Amino acid sequence: MSSPFSVSFEFFPPKTPESEEALWRAITRLAPLAPKFVSVTYGAGGSTRARTHRTVKRLLAETKLIPAAHLTCVGATKAELDQVADEYWATGVRQVVALRGDPPAGATSYEATPGGYAYASDLVAGLKARHDFEVSVATFPEGHPDSLSLDRELDNLKRKIDAGASKAITQFFFDNWTYLKFVDRARKAGITIPILPGIMPVSNFHTMTKFAAMAGATVPRSMAPLFEGLDDDPETRKLVAVTVAAEQCQQLAEAGVTEFHFYTLNRADLTYALCHILGLRPVAPGAQQ
Repeated sequence: MSSPFSVSFEFFPPKTPESEEALWRAITRLAPLAPKFVSVTYGAGGSTRARTHRTVKRLLAETKLIPAAHLTCVGATKAELDQVADEYWATGVRQVVALRGDPPAGATSYEATPGGYAYASDLVAGLKARHDFEVSVATFPEGHPDSLSLDRELDNLKRKIDAGASKAITQFFFDNWTYLKFVDRARKAGITIPILPGIMPVSNFHTMTKFAAMAGATVPRSMAPLFEGLDDDPETRKLVAVTVAAEQCQQLAEAGVTEFHFYTLNRADLTYALCHILGLRPVAPGAQQ
């Protein structure tokens, strides 16, 4: 019996031959779960542009997976981003994740690149004007660090939808009530596109708390004791991580969520286990869409 749930996965482009091998081990392990798409991140200022493009091209050439390539506004002119978009389209990419992007290293606040797209909504409009991409965008159920309120966050999401976005993926979160309240507010505000919950299994608690601080995501105080004393015990840490994330996913499923987006950190083990718990099973190669 097939699972009532669907999933998608995020990967980041590798920096070394060793990390490339690790990435493709993860992709090979997760691909049989037939995700709806897999996204490939894009570093600030195009710092991973070549590696992102190479990873996307390999996904198209060697797998049946549908890649969604990230693009950000930071550190590139409109002409440069338009060229990247044209290259992706020519390669066969039909899905893009359009993001404003974080300030480059050393910068304390975001500033639009001269001659570039100022915000994600501008980038979405530019992409849709060039090609008929399916464009996903980010949204922040606790509010973007630069947003003054959730109303501002929803206004920004509306602008991206008006520009042509057809799907939103949330920043990772650990408090399900935060996500569910945000979706409810979005629906009451007339936003009807899918808002996929971004789920991050915690492979390293200390690293995750740093990510959370930068992203403005709240880490419940109840989580720290669960990982206490496990710095040198990776096997137990994995068991705890899967338990915590599985509980989160199951609560969301009980609330009616049917589609999940997993931040894999280029590792398959925790994500695969969570998908198994959700009822997903490997699909025979010939049966994959």
